[in-house]
Amino acid sequence: MTDTFEHGALKLQKRKPIIFAAHSKASFYFRAHISKFILEQGGVPINPFMSFDYFLTDSIDRDIVREANNNLVRISEELWVFGPIADGVLAEIQQAKKQEKSIRYFNIVKSRDIVETSSSDAIMEEGLEQYRGQL
Repeated sequence: MTDTFEHGALKLQKRKPIIFAAHSKASFYFRAHISKFILEQGGVPINPFMSFDYFLTDSIDRDIVREANNNLVRISEELWVFGPIADGVLAEIQQAKKQEKSIRYFNIVKSRDIVETSSSDAIMEEGLEQYRGQL
């Protein structure tokens, strides 16, 4: 006779949306708070800075990381944008739009609060304001 393995995790099977957390290195130190926020909102976060933070040290070719990142955007169901929009975040937004994914925008207030905003009020990094129409 074999005992049946039981664990509390096996009872937790509720389907939750997979959310890609798009944010620039400006919010790198806020990455865990962003993932926590997505979990609290009922989603499952895919946060590139939690998976690929080592790319900032240039220890791996950036195109390898970018390709992996693009695959994460592809398999996610939604893209949520946090904080200032950098060129890499804009590329993620364009990919998500092409794939017809739902996109939501959030500003980080007082370095601890996350507030949903519209694409017209999303903060753009210097030099990218001209691309606001592509959000």
